[in-house]
Amino acid sequence: MKILIVGSGGREHAIAMAVAKSPKAEKIYCAPGNAGIAQIAECVPIGAMEFDKLTAFALEQSVDLVVVGMDDPLCGGIVDVMEAAGLRVFGPKKAAAILEGSKAFSKDLMKKYQIPTAEYETFTDADAALSYLATAKYPIVLKADGLALGKGVLICNTLEEAKNGVREIMLDKKFGDAGNTLVVEEFMTGREVSVLTFVDGRTVAVMTSAQDHKRAKDGDQGLNTGGMGTFSPSPFYTEAIDAVCREKIYQPTVDAMRAEGREYKGVIFFGLMLTEDGPKVLEYNARFGDPEAQVVLPRMKTDIIDVFTACIDGTLDAVQLEFEDNAAVCVVLASDGYPVSYEKGFPITGLEKFDNDEYFCFHAGTAKKDGKIVTNGGRVLGVTAKGSDLKDARKKAYLAAEWVDFANKYMRHDIGKAIDEA
Repeated sequence: MKILIVGSGGREHAIAMAVAKSPKAEKIYCAPGNAGIAQIAECVPIGAMEFDKLTAFALEQSVDLVVVGMDDPLCGGIVDVMEAAGLRVFGPKKAAAILEGSKAFSKDLMKKYQIPTAEYETFTDADAALSYLATAKYPIVLKADGLALGKGVLICNTLEEAKNGVREIMLDKKFGDAGNTLVVEEFMTGREVSVLTFVDGRTVAVMTSAQDHKRAKDGDQGLNTGGMGTFSPSPFYTEAIDAVCREKIYQPTVDAMRAEGREYKGVIFFGLMLTEDGPKVLEYNARFGDPEAQVVLPRMKTDIIDVFTACIDGTLDAVQLEFEDNAAVCVVLASDGYPVSYEKGFPITGLEKFDNDEYFCFHAGTAKKDGKIVTNGGRVLGVTAKGSDLKDARKKAYLAAEWVDFANKYMRHDIGKAIDEA
């Protein structure tokens, strides 16, 4: 089969690596890709939002399967465009991708179908939001309604912080049009867990659990980022919690989308909070998480192309989803200053040391310049290691993180520290 992967980050590198393991993968393309993906796929200089060019390329090359990794093209309707041209595409259509594209939509869906989540209010008027916040209980959470690269969430401890947050999101448009509508949420406490699932419209196949670290600095301090590291599985996501989630969250979400005339096929990422009152939904994503994919996919035993095909064909109930009985930890190597401002273009050394199936180096923000691989983004690399258990994997991941070097390299040193408390 000829496969085209759409995207350019660490998630797409992890997808490409999983696809390359399949004996069915004859040729892999990636648009636009990055310097790491280029080692296992042919990178094509077409942007992820250039739907017509991507469609034309896929038709010209007789591509058998398109896999869309990124949220923007999914929410923009790339699947609709490509399917209309006769292509087979893994990912939700625009009407279904709204599950991630609009937080107000997803909150209203959960309320209507009694899927457990935090209490909330939505606002399109900044003054109305400020009036509500003047009498609210703190801390409180402000969320830009639309896509904001994983950064449009503010936790406010005081009314003053909340006022500044409303100004940033709704008035200053820090996240662009994503801030036209504001979701104000009750602050929940508990362990956070990320659970990725494959969905074929009706059936839900649950992948292994993971936990992301969003804050830029150690001790969960600093600004929200796209993710500074992750581990899998989560020791806090027990079989009992899994059973509750399947019954009250996963299947009801898929059934609700179908009932709304928005049949969902692809990946649903469930961001969960394990509260004293049971698991509740923090957020939905309409694709593999990043960097969750970098610890989940290396542990997956089932042929991923078989799963993609089953999701498209509605035959997921016939697939046995299997994962290795081990653990993985990913430490993100970023450019110092991320997520605000940072320099790029620095040569990266040490990449040649990743040459076995226990250590992986997923490229997120890299490029090739004058024959050398250089930094080309805020999150540069995701260094992943597998181990017999989480502590072993964590030790190996930090060992491997030291193999790689570049000017202004920055990383958190406490990824997976929660493992010690399990």
